[in-house]
Amino acid sequence: MKISPLDRVLLLIIGILAAYQIAVGIDGFDTLPIIAYTIAFGVLLVAGLLLIILGFDVLDSPVVVIVSTIIPLSLSLGLVWQHASFGTSYLIFTIVGFLAVTLTRSIPTPGKIPTIVLALVHGIAGMTIFLLPIITSIQGKAQPLFSLVGVGGALIGIGGLLLSFLKTGKPILSRDTIFKVLPSLLLLMTICFVVGFKFG
Repeated sequence: MKISPLDRVLLLIIGILAAYQIAVGIDGFDTLPIIAYTIAFGVLLVAGLLLIILGFDVLDSPVVVIVSTIIPLSLSLGLVWQHASFGTSYLIFTIVGFLAVTLTRSIPTPGKIPTIVLALVHGIAGMTIFLLPIITSIQGKAQPLFSLVGVGGALIGIGGLLLSFLKTGKPILSRDTIFKVLPSLLLLMTICFVVGFKFG
């Protein structure tokens, strides 16, 4: 599907917001969260630029599944390290989860194992991004607007599900519909992340 000029503009805005978050939005955090957030928003920035240059066809590459796993894993790791007590355990899960997705997508794996591994890793990371900021805000450990990071987590989960089911050949929506809503969904997600981190 050909990418429209409006989609290119939306993706450019996403890239600018991601670059802002890397340069300014994570100042004052501990070292590991800074690294994790830089990786997550860096991948988002590169992904946006690739979509602008190559169009939606780039999403057909099998490498996309592996690379797209980096964003939720890195974001959730940064959040857990900052706001929860099980940072080291989650770091181990992040490394093992990424290696599991990479291996099951790189070498022939029987049955539905690759799909199960992907769903498990994405599911845990996605629920962490969604729930942890909201719980932290409710408990008064962060400003109320920090919960927007959780909203961004829900949006990235929706986008991930749409693309995952499209990859498996059982799309929830048609391919054209997914690609029409994807840039707007990604932009809204990025805005939620940036605002949540800035004012949370």
